[in-house]
Amino acid sequence: MKKYDAVIIGFGKGGKTLAGDMAGRGLKVAVVEKSDKMYGGTCINVGCIPTKYLILEAAKNRYKNFTSFVQYKDEYKKIIENKISLISSFRKKNFDNLDSKENIDIITGEGSFLDANTIEVKNKEGIFQISGDKIFINTGAETVYPPIKGLKESKYVYDSERIMELKELPKKLVIIGGGYIGLEYAGMYKNFGSQVVVLEGSPVFMLREDKEIAEEIKKVMTSRGIDIELGVKVLEIDGHNVIFQRDGKSETIEADAILVAVGRKPNTANLKLENAGVKINERGAVVVDDRLHTSQENIWALGDVHGGLQFTYTSLDDYRIVRSELFDNGEYTLKDRKIVPYTVFIEPQFSRVGMTEEEARKNGYEVKTAKMNAASPRMKISGENEGVLKVVVDGKTNKILGASLFIAQSGEIINTIALAMKANINYQLLRDGIYTHPTVTEIFNDLFGGIK
Repeated sequence: MKKYDAVIIGFGKGGKTLAGDMAGRGLKVAVVEKSDKMYGGTCINVGCIPTKYLILEAAKNRYKNFTSFVQYKDEYKKIIENKISLISSFRKKNFDNLDSKENIDIITGEGSFLDANTIEVKNKEGIFQISGDKIFINTGAETVYPPIKGLKESKYVYDSERIMELKELPKKLVIIGGGYIGLEYAGMYKNFGSQVVVLEGSPVFMLREDKEIAEEIKKVMTSRGIDIELGVKVLEIDGHNVIFQRDGKSETIEADAILVAVGRKPNTANLKLENAGVKINERGAVVVDDRLHTSQENIWALGDVHGGLQFTYTSLDDYRIVRSELFDNGEYTLKDRKIVPYTVFIEPQFSRVGMTEEEARKNGYEVKTAKMNAASPRMKISGENEGVLKVVVDGKTNKILGASLFIAQSGEIINTIALAMKANINYQLLRDGIYTHPTVTEIFNDLFGGIK
């Protein structure tokens, strides 16, 4: 049995970065990855990189003046082929980056625990064991399949990963779930030329977001031809038919493809964590402390597998927490991760950081707000005039409490607000900033200038 200083299960962002760091310090590392299609992790292969590529390419269709569905189908097939080629190159680069390091062994196979130091690996060659003084779980998350009759039996049902392999554009796509993933795919496939229907169980659209912003998002998406149905319960999938209930009445929609997008859960089912004494919670997430240790001191968990925010950049930040403990002063922990922005890549982009107005008031703050439409020279030049922006400020301290931006390129400028919040500076610094012109960022002059 081969022994390592560290064994990392999963080739995700946090794990691969940690592997490279440890190897560079002279430690012997094994990276165990179940699939040769997942080198680099979820983001590169089936998450943010391929989806954002497809979203960008789909958006170009709006300016191509297609007159038939056949034209959309041909363009879609070409883009999917390009996506496959693009992701293959990313995957190879990630594999080569680690494989080229002398102290790293990449082992393709399914890893599970025999005990707190021993991993059993199953692959095409057979079954064998490796051991590690330190073990890091980095297995990510997987699609949640709700208990809907006929869901798993229907050949028309896809998750967010498999639908990106579909080379035939569905004429009508029904999406079960109106969360962030569902909305991104709704906008993407509408631009690809599909008819799109979103079925959301909650009667409230984007329940966790600011109500004014959410209403504007719904209005824009609806104006583009996306059918968003709220407060419905999907009862059954019968082949290509989706049967759902609304106000006590049953309705049926025919679909060429059905996308399940009700969420993702930590991928822990086959790890045999009980053999290592590693605890999980009721949602299947690995329980960790503020240094990402599991219930076993020599085992850590990084990324989506320990629950919470499912972003590649928080997985990278998990690596920083581990690095701080192992190779630095250990001062940086999960407690320090207080301000995390995120972006939903609809059109225009929706980005958020911190609290909404309602959340701030519930937390006892004396709230000041400002709201404005997406009106700036940059927006007028590009013709991207849709959207609304809103910021929330502490009236006593002038510190920024949160921001919700539904505007083109909000994914870029939200990071500036997040940085200002992390630096604990007053909102006036953004209000009075000198920005290049014409840019999206200069809208901060007007937005924060509206604080009352």
